[in-house]
Amino acid sequence: MIRTRFAPSPNGSLHLGHAYAAVVAHDLARARGGQFLLRIEDIDGARSRPEFVEEFFRDLEWLGLAWGGEPVFQSRRLAAYAEGGERLKAMGLLYPCRCTRAEIAVAAADSGPDGPVYPGTCRGRNVDPEGAAWRLDMARAIVAAGPLEWTDELAGPQAADPARFGDVVLLRKDLPASYHLAATLDDAADGITLVTRGADLFAVSHVHRLLQALLGLPVPVWHHHALLVEADGTKLAKRRGSPSIADRRRAGEDGRALADALRAHRFPAGISLSGNWTAMGLHGET
Repeated sequence: MIRTRFAPSPNGSLHLGHAYAAVVAHDLARARGGQFLLRIEDIDGARSRPEFVEEFFRDLEWLGLAWGGEPVFQSRRLAAYAEGGERLKAMGLLYPCRCTRAEIAVAAADSGPDGPVYPGTCRGRNVDPEGAAWRLDMARAIVAAGPLEWTDELAGPQAADPARFGDVVLLRKDLPASYHLAATLDDAADGITLVTRGADLFAVSHVHRLLQALLGLPVPVWHHHALLVEADGTKLAKRRGSPSIADRRRAGEDGRALADALRAHRFPAGISLSGNWTAMGLHGET
C-alpha cells in the first residue's frame, strides 16, 4: 500500500507553500488507495513550539486533509536517531568534528547543494568527541555502499551522487540528529513508500539513498514537486512573513475551496509555481 507523509516543523505558521505540499502528498495517497500520514519534525531545540503543532492540526482539517493514525513526533524518536548514529560509528563511517561554520566557509574550496563543502579538516584527527558534531566520511561511505540508484516519479531514474555534499553532519552538536539522518530513519520507520517534497530538496535525496543502503533500510520512490514562489522567484518562507494558513482560516476563508484552488494551480496574485526543474537541469514535469 502506498504511504505518503507531510512533515512540517513547528517553528512557525504554515503558509501556502506548505498547504500545496500537503495537498500533493494527501492527494497522491488518496488517488492510489493509500494512506497519508502526518509527522511533526519537532527536534529543532527552542525553535520548536507546541502551539504551532495545534495550529497545524486545525489548518489541515480546515483544508479538508485527513491523515491516517496518530501524528508522529520526532521528539519521541531520539533513541532511534542515536542508535542509527552508533551503527554508523561502529562501521567506521562517522568522525567527530568541532569546526565552526565560519571556519568551514574560510577553508572550503568548493560549494555544494548545502553551501561550502566541508574540506575534511577533522577527518583522521584525534578530536575530542564530547560536544562535537559527527560527520559522515563520504568517500568511505560511498565505497561501502557501492553504486546506487533511486527513482523520482517526475525526473525518472537517478544515479546516486552524494559525493558533491562532502562529509555531511549526521549527529549535530546542538540537536539530536541532522535532517538527513532523522528524515531517512523516520520514513523507514513509518513505512513511507512515496516521499513527496519540494524540488528544492531533490539533491538531498542522493544522501538519503546512501544512508538507506548503509543502514539496510527500504528504498521508497520520490516525488519532488515544483514550489510556490513569489513574483521575484523566491520561494514562500516563514521567515519572510508569507501569509499564513492560520490567518486565512481565522479571516473566514473557505479552506476546502483554497485546497481545490491549489489543486487546480489557481494561486493568489503574485504567486506561481517555480521553474526549479529547469534550473536544476532536470526533465520532469511541473
